Amino acid sequence: MDVVVVESPAKAKTINKYLGSGYTVLASFGHVRDLPPKDGSVRPDEDFAMDWQSEGRSEKRIAEIAQALKGAKRLILATDPDREGEAISWHVREMLKSRKLLENVDVKRVVFNEITRSAVLDAMRNPRELDHSLIEAYLARRALDYLVGFTLSPVLWRKLPGARSAGRVQSVALRLVCEREAEIEAFKSREYWTIDADFRDPNGTMVTARLTHLKGRKLDKFDLPTREAAEAAVAEIERQGFAVVEVERKQVRRHPPPPFTTSTLQQEASRKLGFGASHTMRIAQRLYEGVDIGGETVGLITYMRTDSVQLSQEAIQGARRQIRGDYGAEYLPEQPRVYKSPAKNAQEAHEAVRPTDFSRRPQDVADHLDPDQRRLYELVWKRAMASEMESATLDQVAIDIASPGRETVFRATGSVILFDGFLRLYHEDEDDPAESEDERRLPNLNRGDAMARQATRPEQHFTQPPPRYTEASLVKRLEELGIGRPSTYASILQVLQDRSYVKLEKKRFIPEDRGRLVTAFLASFFERYVEYGFTAALEERLDDISGARIDWKTVLREFWQDFSAAVAGTKDLKVRDVLDKLDADLGPHFFPERVDGSDPRVCPGCGTGRLGLKLGRHGAFIGCANYPDCKFTRPLAVMDGSGDAAAGLIEARELGVDPATGKKVTLRQGPYGPYVQLGDAPPKPEGPKKRRKKGEEAGPEPEKPKRASLPKKMTPDEVDLQKALGLLSLPRLVGKHPETDQDILAGIGRFGPYLKHAGVFKSLPADDDVLTVGINRAVDLLAQAGKGRQRPPGKELGPHPEDRKPVTLHQGRYGPYVAHGKVYASLPRGMNENEVTLERALPLLAARVEAKGGARKGRARAAAADGETASAARPAAKSRSGKSRTKKPADAEAAEKPAPKRRAVNE
Repeated sequence: MDVVVVESPAKAKTINKYLGSGYTVLASFGHVRDLPPKDGSVRPDEDFAMDWQSEGRSEKRIAEIAQALKGAKRLILATDPDREGEAISWHVREMLKSRKLLENVDVKRVVFNEITRSAVLDAMRNPRELDHSLIEAYLARRALDYLVGFTLSPVLWRKLPGARSAGRVQSVALRLVCEREAEIEAFKSREYWTIDADFRDPNGTMVTARLTHLKGRKLDKFDLPTREAAEAAVAEIERQGFAVVEVERKQVRRHPPPPFTTSTLQQEASRKLGFGASHTMRIAQRLYEGVDIGGETVGLITYMRTDSVQLSQEAIQGARRQIRGDYGAEYLPEQPRVYKSPAKNAQEAHEAVRPTDFSRRPQDVADHLDPDQRRLYELVWKRAMASEMESATLDQVAIDIASPGRETVFRATGSVILFDGFLRLYHEDEDDPAESEDERRLPNLNRGDAMARQATRPEQHFTQPPPRYTEASLVKRLEELGIGRPSTYASILQVLQDRSYVKLEKKRFIPEDRGRLVTAFLASFFERYVEYGFTAALEERLDDISGARIDWKTVLREFWQDFSAAVAGTKDLKVRDVLDKLDADLGPHFFPERVDGSDPRVCPGCGTGRLGLKLGRHGAFIGCANYPDCKFTRPLAVMDGSGDAAAGLIEARELGVDPATGKKVTLRQGPYGPYVQLGDAPPKPEGPKKRRKKGEEAGPEPEKPKRASLPKKMTPDEVDLQKALGLLSLPRLVGKHPETDQDILAGIGRFGPYLKHAGVFKSLPADDDVLTVGINRAVDLLAQAGKGRQRPPGKELGPHPEDRKPVTLHQGRYGPYVAHGKVYASLPRGMNENEVTLERALPLLAARVEAKGGARKGRARAAAADGETASAARPAAKSRSGKSRTKKPADAEAAEKPAPKRRAVNE
């Protein structure tokens, strides 16, 4: 009996079927150990010695492998065919070796690019040893990510409160987003005009052309800058006659794009399908691991983490057979297309992303896939097929229509597809397509043909700033710069959003102010380490390690020598120095020039102070230089050119008096946005706070004024006394539920307006007003919430032995699952729900409970294990007992806390 180790249980199940009873196939469930998220896990002073840590769940997997190895002759490591897969195999071997479980066991490594019977069996016939160059490349990357995260992040926390973390690649990606935003803000739009005219040819056909020459001179883009200039040009045109003076025709061939790499798959899935990078990779993983087709689990695509565009000869021949059969011989080029990888060192895998079998057309497997899987498989299939099809042939025509003497010239352009070639199957999208005339067919004109001018249309335009990055265009830019690798792009984009450094609006990245502060800090004090060229050069050095061209510890020593010196140089850096530098760099962003020419830095509170960046316990804000005499502050937000806050920043103003209490109602600006307040806050006691003596009773707490935040749809300008009193009355009673006779309340919580009834919350849709929603609408919305929360009826399997509560089997939207109380466990793929008994359900539920328990530890580890975007945990501190303890990063602490219950502002 031989033991085979793969990464996922789905993959294990499929491969077990291929190999038969002579093999035991087990899953490692990804990495089995990692660097502990604490200071000292990588020790440069000890020649970069590294400590490794495994969790309970990983220990269980290793124990299962160890048990299976008893009496086995071979351990076959069959993890993914990339650097991370090689590392997982190495970790498994090292953990087993350290426990003396590999004596008399032959350890081999096999790789396959697709999960099909032929590929797996062929790999098993050709085992090899572990690739130590790939392992060392992994160790170097992991050490670098750890050292950057655990060394640089504490500097951020000390010098820039509110910052989350820094990473070797994530910080560079963040800089790209911030610099693009700065370009947009600095952009000054320019007006320009174009002139189009309609002409009728001798046969009565209309042709539209654009003005290119006026008064014998070729027009540049801004030669018609105003309406007056455009109207003068129109007047000049209308005095002249026109004829065809030049006809240019040429045929061009458009070649198909190569098959997908990881990055181009993410880009095209974003453009065509609207998928995020992480979602694309999740769907691709499922297609790679296999789906059940005709009773057999088959992988539909090859390995999806690759920067190669090459296809195997077998795949090329399969594509050509399918092209000939589906589209005919005219769509098949004489010679197969062979693509060369544009990446300098394509080492992630050996082949492009393609279907494992071209004869499995998308429509043939659609019934076995969910909608997202079907769409992504269709995209991969069409792209790979098109890459081997004949080129398209287009006929391009340009016609010049001019006045006598060619004083005024118009040009009409068009193209006609003579042979569609690969375009019959696939057309590649662009992120931000440039303005171009529609492809149109032009009439057959000859030089000298008279053209009767009809309408002349001047059109106003304004230059546009560069577009913000989409997920697709940011991945493309990172790849162009040589930063990051295929397996890391999705995690880079996700970490930037998780850290609240950027937000994704309308599928475009916008940097948050926190992200701009971090970028400005790193660019000011660690400029070299966020330079694009330095990061790309370091990537090349890491690729040299994987190619066995350089020693991995040499790369680490060279990096650490300069990096540690740069960090040490910030030891004596004062917060005031940081503020001055950031204030100078980000001043134009937070204080743009005003339309009236007044100083945007003048404090509106005292009228004499200068506004600038300040740092507080919870991060940066804007405050007055006259503090403490002037206590004016406002959150970090950009003021518009008139001096008003683009984010709704306002000065406190009185709205009126509450008739019920006689207290004044005011509209104010808080750190989280505008709000209304009833009454005044109690004055703070002067002098130092007196400590209460032992046995002395505490005095009454001063009553705090009631406050209510404005809903997102409500602007400060539309708030009057009536609306303010309505907000202050929240949560309000909407009425009694007709079925339960219990109260229905409407209020505003941290997640927005909501309804509450019998412990059930329902968010109010954007079209409903929390102040006016009625009982009928509320009952209807709560009924929808009830449907979403109600567990579908299921089959009772029997009582749980621990608490005697029923264990039930249900059919959910994602497949069958078993439930016990609040624990839900999906049935493994291949398990027939009709065969599920209580005895089979109990282990599934127990595994789910264990997985949920290990998730908390996993989150803390994930904070320092984001691959290329590793964030750091805080360094070890000393407890009162003198023992070393580790403080978790803020992100890990927040992840471990249960989500707070939704409540209204004044609850």
